[in-house]
Amino acid sequence: MKITDAVYETSITTKRVMPTAIPEIAIAGKSNVGKSSFINMITSRKKLARSSAEPGRTRMLNYFNINKGEFYLVDLPGYGYAKVTENEKEAWKEIVEYYFTHSTALKHVFLIVDIRHDPSPMDIQLAEYLLYYKIPFTVVATKADKLSRMQRLAAARSLQSVFSPVGAEVFVASSAENIGKEEVLSLISNILSESASNN
Repeated sequence: MKITDAVYETSITTKRVMPTAIPEIAIAGKSNVGKSSFINMITSRKKLARSSAEPGRTRMLNYFNINKGEFYLVDLPGYGYAKVTENEKEAWKEIVEYYFTHSTALKHVFLIVDIRHDPSPMDIQLAEYLLYYKIPFTVVATKADKLSRMQRLAAARSLQSVFSPVGAEVFVASSAENIGKEEVLSLISNILSESASNN
C-alpha cells in the first residue's frame, strides 16, 4: 500500500454518516492520544489532520479521502476527556455509536492507545463493543519513541495480554520516528483486498 493522495473531505457533527460506496477505516481513541499524528504519519502529510495540545477538540467525524476514492480514513471524536459537560460526552457517544451501527462502508477500526500507559476502562469498553458488534479492529500503541527498545517490547507484550481476550492484535507505532508505518500500510492493503474480494 502506498498513499499518494490524501485530502480532507468533510466533517459531520450530527447523528448521520456520509453515504459512500468506498471502504472506510476509522481511527478511534482517547482525547490527545495521538490520532491526528497517526493519520498524518500513515498519509505522509504533516498537517492533514490537525493535532492539538488541548484534548477534546475533535468533536466531529472527520472524513479524509485517500488515493482519490480508494478509501476513507474517518477520524472519530476522542473520548475520556474530563473537562467537558455530561451533555457533550453523551453527544459524542451518540455520534460515534451511530457511526458504528449505521456506516455500511466501515471495514476496520484502528484503536489508538498510548504505549506508555495501561489501557483505560474506556479503551477496554470500546474493544469489547467492537467485538460484540463484529467490527474488525486493531490496537495501535503510539508514542513508542518515548520508550527504550526493551521498554517498548515489554509494554507491547503487556498490551497484547490485555487485548488478546477480545481478539485484537497490537501494533507498535510512533509518528515521530515513523515506527510501524509500513506495517500499518500493509494491514490497510490487506483490509482493502479482503473487502474487494467480499464484494
